Amino acid sequence: MKKDVGMRVRVSRDLRDEFLLACQADDKPAAQMIREFMRAYVESHPVPSEDNTKNESRDEHADRRNSKQG
Repeated sequence: MKKDVGMRVRVSRDLRDEFLLACQADDKPAAQMIREFMRAYVESHPVPSEDNTKNESRDEHADRRNSKQG
């Protein structure tokens, strides 16, 4: 099971207060909304896994090597 970790984010007091009021109006906890925003962002901005990054580097190296030979 993954362990939850804390995170600090600096925002203006006005933005924070408006966000909390908006969350209260939707009857949702602010932390839940932030997690949902983060998940949506991560889903729309995929990052290659470390293994894929290593494979891409190897492929790029092989491409450069092949282009020099041909």
